[in-house]
Amino acid sequence: MTVDYFKSLTDLVTFKADDIIFDAGQPGDVMFAVREGEVEIVHKGQVLEVCKPGDWFGEMALVDGRNRAARALARTDVTLAPVSRQHFLFLVQETPTFALQAMHRLAERVRGFNEAIGER
Repeated sequence: MTVDYFKSLTDLVTFKADDIIFDAGQPGDVMFAVREGEVEIVHKGQVLEVCKPGDWFGEMALVDGRNRAARALARTDVTLAPVSRQHFLFLVQETPTFALQAMHRLAERVRGFNEAIGER
């Protein structure tokens, strides 16, 4: 069962369809949880993933401290809950199930991205 660790966040942001939420190469100090709508994760013009309500994205930059690896594009009008690095690290440290869920999602994404770009 997936727990929505971010449902209590109230500082929401909205983007219109086709808005760029962040771009590859930009610094990343926040990740996002999708409340409404859909977000495409795009790398070199190829859609790697579509994030829907309950999903989150942008955590890779919080984990490794590097710049964004892909573009996040609003596929539809979206409402997102920004999650600060501090909040993310707190959840990782204090909630083992969240840490495991985050690792699982990262592993799924890396495998999916590799398949999408033809690597194994």
